[in-house]
Amino acid sequence: MTSSRYLEGAYAPVTEEVTATDLPVEGTLPEALDGRYLRNGPNPIAADPSNYHWFTGDGMVHGVRLRDGRAEWYRNRWVRAGNVPRLLGVPDPGGPVTEGMDLSPNTNVIGHAGRTFALVEAGAKPVELTDELETVARTDFGGGLPHGFSAHPKADPVTGELHTASYFWGNPNSIEYTVLGPDAALRRIEQVPVPGNPMMHDMSLTATYAVFYDLPVTFNLDAVAAGASFPYVWDESYGARVGVLPRGGHGTEDLRWFEVGNCYVFHPLNAYDAVGRDGHELVVLDVVRHPRMFDTVRDGPDEGPSTLWRWTLDLTSGAVTETQLDDRALEFPRVDERVVGRPHRFGWAVGLSATNERLGFDDSRVLRYDLQTGEVLERQFGHGHAVGEAVFVPSSPDAPEDDGWVLTLVADPDRGASDLWVLHAGDPAGDPAAVVHLPARVPLGFHGNWVPTAS
Repeated sequence: MTSSRYLEGAYAPVTEEVTATDLPVEGTLPEALDGRYLRNGPNPIAADPSNYHWFTGDGMVHGVRLRDGRAEWYRNRWVRAGNVPRLLGVPDPGGPVTEGMDLSPNTNVIGHAGRTFALVEAGAKPVELTDELETVARTDFGGGLPHGFSAHPKADPVTGELHTASYFWGNPNSIEYTVLGPDAALRRIEQVPVPGNPMMHDMSLTATYAVFYDLPVTFNLDAVAAGASFPYVWDESYGARVGVLPRGGHGTEDLRWFEVGNCYVFHPLNAYDAVGRDGHELVVLDVVRHPRMFDTVRDGPDEGPSTLWRWTLDLTSGAVTETQLDDRALEFPRVDERVVGRPHRFGWAVGLSATNERLGFDDSRVLRYDLQTGEVLERQFGHGHAVGEAVFVPSSPDAPEDDGWVLTLVADPDRGASDLWVLHAGDPAGDPAAVVHLPARVPLGFHGNWVPTAS
C-alpha cells in the first residue's frame, strides 16, 4: 500500500475541530502577553497518499488566546475555502475566487488592520477569519487583487504597510508586487517581469527597496500532464537571480537583477540597506539557502541541508558576495518584527536534525543567532518532539531587540498532544517562562504569528 510520510507521525492530520478553555499552564505566563498565538498548516480532510504533496493539504488554523497570565482558550478550525466546505458539508463562505485556483489557505495566518487573514500562495485568494478563527469569506481587499496573494507579506514597522510578491501559473511572465495600507486597502500593484513562471515563495524588504528571489523552481507542464498535485519542479537551466526595486519604482524601468549561484530560498531572515567601507550602496540579505528543491524528491522539501547565508549586493559596482554564516541545518527564520527591513542583530529559527535534514522532524530545536558575536544558542526538547516556527514577542513596545519571549508549538509524543512553549528570547536554552498544555496535537505545518490585542 502506498503511503506518504507527510500523512504520518508528527505530520498526520487531526480529524476534529476542538475548543478548550482555561488551559493548564506550567510556570508563569507573562502578564505582557495579551493576544493570540496563531499557526496555520496543511490538515487534509481526504488525501491520496500516492500523490500527496505536503504543500497541498487543506488549511487548518490553530490558536491560543493569552491574557492576564492565563491561557483562555485553544481552538483549531479548517479554513473553509477550496474543497473544504463540500467535504465538511457546510455552506461556502463566498467571496471572490481566482479563475482556476481556489484553495483552503494553509501556509500562514496574520493579523492586520484589526482583522485576521489565512494566506496561501500560487493564485488563491486570502480568507478572512474571525478572532475565534471561524471563516468569514474570501477577500480581494476591496476588489483590486487580480489574482492571488502571498503567504509571506512583509510588514514595514514604520509605515504599517504590507508588501508582498505573488505568483500564479495563469500569469506566467510576471510577479505581482503588491502594497496594502495599514487599513488593508490595496495601494499599489506593480508587475515585475520574469522569464518563466517561477515559484517565488517569499520576498525581502528594506527601508528603500523591495527584493525578489527569481530562482530555479518553475511551473512544469510535464508535471501537470503526469497528474502531479504540485506542479513546481527544479529547473537547473533557469538560473538564479535577485531583483532589487526601489519601493516607489516601476517593475520594468527601475528593477535591477543580480545573479547568484543556483539554489532555492523559501525564507529570508531579514534584509537591510547599508553603506560599504568604500562608500558603495549595499543591500544585505540574510537567507536560508537550499542547494536545490523539488528535483529528485517531489512530495516535500528534502534536497539536502538548508543553511544560513548572507548575500551582499553592491548596488554601486553590481558585485554580489555570498557568505555562509553557519553550517547548522535550519528553517523558518524569524527576527523581531520591529526591525524588519532594518539592521538586525538577533534571529531565531528551527534547527533540523543532523541525521535527517527534513523540515520539522523529530529532535528539532529552537536556535537563537547573535549575528554580531556569532554566538548560537540551542534549545533541545527531547527525542521525538517536533518543533514549530519560533515567533519573537517583545516584552514592551520599546524593549531591546532580544528582550521578550519566543513562542513555539512543540508536539509531545508522550502526551500525544502539543504544548505552547514560552521561552526567554535572550536565553531560550534556559528554563521556560511557561508551558501551556493543549488538549490536541498540532500537526507539523508552516507559519504563524503573535497577534496582540488591539489597544
